Amino acid sequence: MGCNKPFRLLFWVSLVLCLECFAKGFTPADNYLIDCGSPTNTTVGLRVFMADNLASKLLSAPENVLGSTSKALTSSGDSPIYQTARIFTGVSKYTFSISQPGRHWIRLYFYPFVYDKYNMSLAKFDVSTKDHALLSSFSVQAPLVKEFSVNVTTNTLVITFTPSQNSFAFINALEVVSVPDQLIPDTTKSFKSSDEFHGLMWQALETVARVNMGGPTVTFDNDTLWRTWVPDQRFLVEKNLAVSVSNIRAVKYVDGGSTQDIAPNYVYGTCTRMNSLNDPTSNFNVTWEFDVDPGFQYLLRFHFCDIVSTALNQLYFNLYVDSSMVLQDFDLSTIMMNVLAAATYMDYVTESATSSKLRVSIGPANMNNAYPNAILNGLEIMKMNNSDGSLTGSGIVNTSSSSSKRNVGAIVGVSVGAAFGVLLAGVLFMFCRKRRRLAQRRQSKTWMPFSINGGTSHTMGSKYSNGTTASLNSNASYRIPFLAVQEATNNFDESWVIGIGGFGKVYKGELNDGTKVAVKRGNPRSQQGLAEFQTEIEMLSQFRHRHLVSLIGYCDEKNEMILVYEYMENGTLKSHLYGSGNPSLSWKQRLEICIGAARGLHYLHTGYAKAVIHRDVKSANILLDENLMAKVADFGLSKTGPEIDQTHVSTAVKGSFGYLDPEYFRRQQLTEKSDVYSFGVVLFEVLCARPVIDPTLPREMVNLAEWAMKWQKKGHLEQIIDTNLAGNIRPDSLRKFGETAEKCLADFGVDRPSMGDVLWNLEYALQLQEAVVQGDPEDNSTNMIGELSPQINNFSQLDPTVSSAQFESVDDLSGVSMSKVFSQLVKSEGR
Repeated sequence: MGCNKPFRLLFWVSLVLCLECFAKGFTPADNYLIDCGSPTNTTVGLRVFMADNLASKLLSAPENVLGSTSKALTSSGDSPIYQTARIFTGVSKYTFSISQPGRHWIRLYFYPFVYDKYNMSLAKFDVSTKDHALLSSFSVQAPLVKEFSVNVTTNTLVITFTPSQNSFAFINALEVVSVPDQLIPDTTKSFKSSDEFHGLMWQALETVARVNMGGPTVTFDNDTLWRTWVPDQRFLVEKNLAVSVSNIRAVKYVDGGSTQDIAPNYVYGTCTRMNSLNDPTSNFNVTWEFDVDPGFQYLLRFHFCDIVSTALNQLYFNLYVDSSMVLQDFDLSTIMMNVLAAATYMDYVTESATSSKLRVSIGPANMNNAYPNAILNGLEIMKMNNSDGSLTGSGIVNTSSSSSKRNVGAIVGVSVGAAFGVLLAGVLFMFCRKRRRLAQRRQSKTWMPFSINGGTSHTMGSKYSNGTTASLNSNASYRIPFLAVQEATNNFDESWVIGIGGFGKVYKGELNDGTKVAVKRGNPRSQQGLAEFQTEIEMLSQFRHRHLVSLIGYCDEKNEMILVYEYMENGTLKSHLYGSGNPSLSWKQRLEICIGAARGLHYLHTGYAKAVIHRDVKSANILLDENLMAKVADFGLSKTGPEIDQTHVSTAVKGSFGYLDPEYFRRQQLTEKSDVYSFGVVLFEVLCARPVIDPTLPREMVNLAEWAMKWQKKGHLEQIIDTNLAGNIRPDSLRKFGETAEKCLADFGVDRPSMGDVLWNLEYALQLQEAVVQGDPEDNSTNMIGELSPQINNFSQLDPTVSSAQFESVDDLSGVSMSKVFSQLVKSEGR
């Protein structure tokens, strides 16, 4: 007996330790697990789903059917709960008694199979709670789990299944389980804003992705909240740029950081990092891409744990969402109280998505002494309900009773808080006024006006006054008095506004000598400011080209940032393609506009010793004069190109969504080919006459570039062209135009043509539209880019009779027609 005492003691110690381990797990107050349609309980891992007949008291349905399948479920991911289902032919409700109000999981399991006359893959139905539409016109073709998180504020939760007309609904299994209150805080950071997002606890959330970076699938048995984490490989854009790391033993949970309920150590113990070992010059981003629904905001939860460093303060990196930086020069050591490999997480709420794709990227810090490396351990993406309480974009689910309750609450809140609100408003007004004055003083100290010489001469002032005379001819500056600008725009008359951009409003104006001008007035609240203002002046004061908008002057008085340009009678190219009611452009007009814009960009790229990269090429920045001649505008984001011995410029990503070069976004390496990509998007925009991003369209059509490329690669581009052009484009011209756009949109810059190549091919497309070129078989016309040398920046290489001086004159103010040079190039003997 004495010999057994040590063993007995060891047994009890082990038991206590095990109990302590289990005690650390979350115990839900409400825990409903139902295997719908099953006559017996079903065990899945450590959990037991109750038989359907035991849960029948929770269900009210006018008519329903229990279904089962004898089909063998052979996949390792298939669960026994998928073998049975409950089918609803009418509106049916599950009513759950809630013992502890708060956030709850709702997990819906679907696996369509055929039972009797019901083919579940043909079912179409809605699923909703009292306050939220969870699924609308939902159908499913393969095993699927839909996970939602809702805040239940009453003692019951009702989940309603509503079949669509002439259809039915079904469910294989159902979960309603309590969630720890601290899992989703009420306040978190707001993406693209310095403000915080409040009211998150009232949001219904749908899990879009839950990813374990650098590791395998983490099943619900290894998660205290029974979540499943999937590997990140299928989301990686370029797998060769990433490396997986695993060091689960290193993970530490410390006060102020993450917990096991936030994410298990199997998530924090693996990560994906930059593949930058042994290369201290690495400069690229690791990017993941996810499908999302446009029109919704998303809660992004990033999980971090530095399992790659051997000491503190070794790892600094940047984090991006789409084209914007979320974290810069981020050091995990500092936020985790100098504990290496401490688990932590960060939440951000995005603005409403405008694309069907969401990209998350990590990349090296901008610090000089930091080794290029970056990591991400885990990521959760959760869709937030819209203003109607819907997670589907359709259906207002608020019942009259809930609406009336909210109205009563609103009335009471207004009555009680009215006096306090008035007082608070007064205090805030005084505070904001003081801050505004301080900001103005600060701005006046940092903004140093500067003079730029050269240009033409105008008399400044409106035609309705004597005005102020300012010469722009010799060494006088471009600066224009504020009074002159004010008079020229009729005191910034709102009826004279002709456009609104990222910098501010654009007004039509008229100087005293009758010269029409466009006046761009900076908005103090704009994300663009002093840097863009200075860049615009510096760039446009250097350039004079018939296809670049000319700068007449600027004003920096009274803390204003105002730019004055030549007036472009016909506005933007965008306004002539869609949305404004302008007459449709012919195909020849569109080609000539594209050619003019290409000439302007080609001049920027090649006209000086160092290339100038526009960085914001889009149809809204291509303006048209009274003769529909195109001029490139808006140089606020422009950047000087790389030195002769360099291939790129490393810079923060800027540009317009939908036009942004994906390689520039991933690698933060800017070249002229980034403009070429954006111009390729413009070409498809010109052809199809629709926005580059349109969230109202079906998912596959939302992004114009992706949609058009699919049709181009099928060889059926004619199926998606502007209906006004149908039957008016010669097939050869369309084929050449489509191939040019496709080349521009190549994934890698090295595979894209130069703007010189693009210009040549657009001229060729115009020639093909007007007449068949003699001696040039049509079959060969589609391969022109491939036949030419890879970089055609000097046309004189093709024909010795064309001198470099002649070529340069094509792009300067002389206005020489490109067709004179082009006519020599298209001749057989000229090749």
